[in-house]
Amino acid sequence: MRPPVRDYLLMLFITAAVTHILTGPVRKFAITIGVVPEVRARDVHREPTPRLGGMAMFGGLLAGLLVASHLPHLEEIFTESSTPRALLSGAALICLLGVLDDKWGVDALVKLGGQVLAAGVMVFQGLTILWLPVPGTDGIYLSDWQGTLLTVGLIVVSINAVNFVDGLDGLAAGTVGIAASAFFLYAYRLWYGYGIEAAASTTLISAILAGMCLGFLVHNSHPARIFMGDSGSMLLGLLIAGCAVSVTGEVDPSLLRQSMDGRSGSAAMVPVYIPLLLPLSVIALPVADLVLAVIRRTWNGMSPFAADKGHLHHRLLQLGHSHRRAVLLMYFWSALFSFGIVAYSARGAKSWMLFGVAFVCAVGLVLLLQPRYESRLIRRLLPRGSRGRVVASGGRRAEADEERRVPTG
Repeated sequence: MRPPVRDYLLMLFITAAVTHILTGPVRKFAITIGVVPEVRARDVHREPTPRLGGMAMFGGLLAGLLVASHLPHLEEIFTESSTPRALLSGAALICLLGVLDDKWGVDALVKLGGQVLAAGVMVFQGLTILWLPVPGTDGIYLSDWQGTLLTVGLIVVSINAVNFVDGLDGLAAGTVGIAASAFFLYAYRLWYGYGIEAAASTTLISAILAGMCLGFLVHNSHPARIFMGDSGSMLLGLLIAGCAVSVTGEVDPSLLRQSMDGRSGSAAMVPVYIPLLLPLSVIALPVADLVLAVIRRTWNGMSPFAADKGHLHHRLLQLGHSHRRAVLLMYFWSALFSFGIVAYSARGAKSWMLFGVAFVCAVGLVLLLQPRYESRLIRRLLPRGSRGRVVASGGRRAEADEERRVPTG
């Protein structure tokens, strides 16, 4: 029997509720054991804020999987697929590594080794990429060692990409939550719409992941009362990569093509490419940020792992966007990439969608550059002597508002 969408929505809300409830005690625990690092020069917040939010999200993951394993429509996923068990094992290792890093700090190479170990544990339990969609072929099936290397590489890149983007309140949780929602729509459409049962585990994990992000966002939105830390950002990166790997490791590409009867040409192949395109689009901004950071730091003679204030979210703040507005803009682009690709894979005409995406991109570009337009407008309309006073007074008001919004403990 195909599970109704309400079962998955129930998992989402249970996971969100448990994550939300656990975040408060985790915050107090982090303060008690001293996981409240001092504000660094590259940080945007002004008051020391506790970390370890990943512990609450991991608790939400446990609760979601536990409840799902006892639901009549979902319990078969745990007996017929190794994905939940593999993801839980890798998540436990990566969360433990993140907790150690949040508390004592872990060397970058040791952290990378731990990420590879967590990915290897998942591969050992059967969660691996088995095929790649290649134009003009029925798909390239990978050997064991090729699938292992590609899976480990994708998981490690995804972990570090989400870790890099975690620089503003609510940014990482919201971005991954949008990604998980797009994955849920795609996987549920495969499972419920086309009867591809192998997509059921991806549907479940993406719903639980969206719930984890939603429950944590209540505490992490600006001004954040707790940060997810590496224990949370690496956990989210691992799970979003796991969603992509589970599709390409369990869904037969021939079933995807058969489900697209009636479509011809490139349109018929789009759903086959989605398992590869969707994870790339989801982490496009974090990966771009990661690549640019490595190039920037290497060019300046710094270590690729050295911290700086040149990330995309820092650039948005430098353009003049407020904290909340910068986060919303990042949400905007993430949603445009991920939901746009999922929508393009659906049946129906594509021309109107392309025009719609182009229009939305134009709107996003205007919003992105709006602070510059406002600055030019002020220079044109106000007398020369008053421009500095207006900008200065506006800056002081913004700083005062920011101080009032920051929690004191």
